Amino acid sequence: MKNEKNTEINGNVTMNTGTAGAGSSMENSSVNTRKLALAAIFAAVAVVGSTISIPVLGSKCAPVQHMVNVLCAVFLGPAWGLAAAFIASVIRNLTGLGTPLAFPGSMCGALLAGLLYKRFKVLPAAWIGEVFGTAVIGGMLAYPVASLVMGNAKAALFTFVVPFLISTAGGTVIAAIITLALQSRGLLGRLMET
Repeated sequence: MKNEKNTEINGNVTMNTGTAGAGSSMENSSVNTRKLALAAIFAAVAVVGSTISIPVLGSKCAPVQHMVNVLCAVFLGPAWGLAAAFIASVIRNLTGLGTPLAFPGSMCGALLAGLLYKRFKVLPAAWIGEVFGTAVIGGMLAYPVASLVMGNAKAALFTFVVPFLISTAGGTVIAAIITLALQSRGLLGRLMET
């Protein structure tokens, strides 16, 4: 049975429908809207930042994407970070700023960085997750993408590990500088609360 409940917020009456205890749905909606907006901004930064790329062995290494992955891990969590990486990869491919290798190259690092940061709540966990997720996992998953999707007959299982490591190392160092600066000024905790 559904209960209907009216809520007054800042003088405005809104109508909520749902089961008892659904009063926090507006709070969740507000948080999700903020996370969605921040994920979109991070995806846009990654796309614009991909104009700065380094071609290595058929991949376009984009360090800004990896910086964004770490920031998403810290501020948004694994699911939103993964979504931002996916959206950035789609846009990069549609605009010719990336290759299909952008998908495993960005999404694996974003997911692992988010999962490790969520689990351990320390910045190095996000950095390690980004580097390992992108270079090792993403680098190995790039092999079937390069071979089957891109028709690269020279690709092998470990072909993209080193290029992806170069890309993620640069982006992770930039993210480490940013997150440490925010943490040392006491802003990291405040930004995460909002």
